[in-house]
Amino acid sequence: MKPIVRSGATARAGALLILLGPLVSWLAEFVTAAAWQDPPYSPLYNWVSHLGLTGPRQTAFGQVAHSPLGAVMDTGWVLYGSLLIVGAFLLFDPRKGARPVVILVLAVLAGAGVSLVGVFQGSNANVDNGLIAFHTFGAQGVMLAGNAMAIAVGADGARIGLTRGRSVASMALGTAGLIAFPLFMADAVTGWMWNVGLFERAVIYPIMIGHVLLGSSVAAAHRRPATRPRAPLDARVVS
Repeated sequence: MKPIVRSGATARAGALLILLGPLVSWLAEFVTAAAWQDPPYSPLYNWVSHLGLTGPRQTAFGQVAHSPLGAVMDTGWVLYGSLLIVGAFLLFDPRKGARPVVILVLAVLAGAGVSLVGVFQGSNANVDNGLIAFHTFGAQGVMLAGNAMAIAVGADGARIGLTRGRSVASMALGTAGLIAFPLFMADAVTGWMWNVGLFERAVIYPIMIGHVLLGSSVAAAHRRPATRPRAPLDARVVS
């Protein structure tokens, strides 16, 4: 099958950036959640986006929110989105047909979406001034485009450099995320809010795991060949 990715150092650099994005975001999430102690942060109950609130303690979207290191989480999301977009353009070659173009468009939408979540917080202030629309658009955009990207990557896994197992895993992750999306929306919109943090992560984490699979697979496939050690000086003189 004809590859749809670039070759050599460019592809490896792009893959490493795509791999780095979710790792940076997870690290920022861990640090920010650990600092949230009033009340203690619960990953099953609390919104993911509430980790990025930098304002005073408030009740937002039905939950008490207080994130002392909210700026760390916001920075993590912006970095994740930026790394994904740059990495995708370094990795996928749009000159090789419609398939890489589709993946690039989905990567841009997902990257822009997660960056918007970091720039426009889900705060009461942004609800009042209307900027919450950018936060909502970004969150729902990354949820839909990110999971669709995982499916597209898995479907073209052989053209990208993924093994069959990782291709199937990527498609399964994206499908699971898209199935979880309406469940999450129903939980939030109806006001039931039962373990909304769990449902939200069920949509988001498949995207992040998919990026880890993509980045690590391509980076390994394009790693530099080992340099053969030079022969000892004595042997070279004799020869």
